[in-house]
Amino acid sequence: MYDLMGRTILITGASSGIGEAMARLFACEGARLLLCARRTDRLELLADELRAAHGTETHVFHLDVRDRDQVSMVFRSLPGEWSEIDALVNNAGLSRGLDPAQEGDLNDWDEMVRTNLSGLLYMTRHVLPVMVRRGKGDILNIGSIAGHEVYPGAAVYCATKHAVDAFTRGLRMDLVNTPIRVMSISPGMTETEFSVVRFHGDRERAEHVYEGLTPLKASDVAEAALFALTRPAHVQVGEMILWPTAQASCTLAARDPKVHHNSTLSLPPNDSAWRGFYELKDE
Repeated sequence: MYDLMGRTILITGASSGIGEAMARLFACEGARLLLCARRTDRLELLADELRAAHGTETHVFHLDVRDRDQVSMVFRSLPGEWSEIDALVNNAGLSRGLDPAQEGDLNDWDEMVRTNLSGLLYMTRHVLPVMVRRGKGDILNIGSIAGHEVYPGAAVYCATKHAVDAFTRGLRMDLVNTPIRVMSISPGMTETEFSVVRFHGDRERAEHVYEGLTPLKASDVAEAALFALTRPAHVQVGEMILWPTAQASCTLAARDPKVHHNSTLSLPPNDSAWRGFYELKDE
């Protein structure tokens, strides 16, 4: 095992959820943090807090990973002391809607493809040449169990996460003759702003997703990321899949029947795509 002390880690989507949790945990371990997201006000507050609590060296900047030109400009303008990145954590990602494909919103589809896949590709392409030149570095992609299974109403989201999985495995092959490690973490149900974003700000609908069970927390995923990044240099954690104990697949989760009238339906029954899907009621 080796620690994060003094290592420069770039985290995308660091303003909330898993990205924020990783920033907090990595700061405790002495990492230098490059934090980016679209909501720079949140990033600034987080950076101030980490500096006060841990003396963490941080550099924050606005970035929309969907914008190829903006990604290029950011890397061209990084201060010299931040230009050599030891680990890139491709965390930025989202899902939109839960409609069947024939009713899907093309704007939602574009946003998922450009954020989950294109943004990850742009970031990786800019970081890799320096890592290869230096002969060291880690790429950690935050995927999803949706990259291994599919479920109703999420064909495009699942497609983007399957693509991330394929790119991760192919990238590992391309870099096999280098010391660079390529890793991924695929979480199951994790209570963050994910469902609020999916349902376009409908918090009441989002809360039903986690009703009657204990989902993963963002800190659970952050701890898995810390484990992966602190293995000895000869150890590459190719993939970790994290499930809540109450979840067995994308579509099957055990719920407390006192709280939720379907004991094993993994998304709320008022979503038409899920009605009757793997619906197992208590006798």
